[in-house]
Amino acid sequence: MLCPVEDYGEKRSCRVVPIWIGPAEARQLGAALEEARFNRPMTHDLFLDAITNLDASVDHAEIVDQKGITFFAKLYLSQGSRMIALDARPSDAVSLAIREGANVLMSEDVLGRASFPYIVKNEEDDEAEIEEFHSFIEGLTPDDFVQ
Repeated sequence: MLCPVEDYGEKRSCRVVPIWIGPAEARQLGAALEEARFNRPMTHDLFLDAITNLDASVDHAEIVDQKGITFFAKLYLSQGSRMIALDARPSDAVSLAIREGANVLMSEDVLGRASFPYIVKNEEDDEAEIEEFHSFIEGLTPDDFVQ
C-alpha cells in the first residue's frame, strides 16, 4: 500500500498500486522484509556487495513508468557526489531498497494512472458500521420489499 509521506499516519485513505510479480520475486521481497540471512549470498546480496565495494550505496528506488500491466523502475545509487540511475525491474529495485533501508518512490504520474483508493478501517469503524446495518435491518418491514 502506498501512501503519500505527508498523509502517513494522519489520513485513513491511501492509494493502492497492484504490481504483479512472480513467486521468485515474491520470495526475494519476503526475504528482504524479514531481513533473512542465508549461508551463501543470494543474487541481491551479491549485487549489494558489489555496489558497496565500488564505494556506492543505494539512494532510493523509483517506479517511473507503466505501460499496460508492465511497470518500469530505476534504482538510484549514490557514489560520492554522483547519482547513478540504473534501469531495473520494480521487484528488484524495491527488494534492494528494502535491504538497504532506502526509500521506495513512485512518480506522481504513475501513481495517478495506476492506483485506486484504499480506505484503512479500524475496529471502531467496523463496530459502528455493523450497528448501523443492524438498525437498518430491524427497521425493515414487508412493505419495503414491494415495488
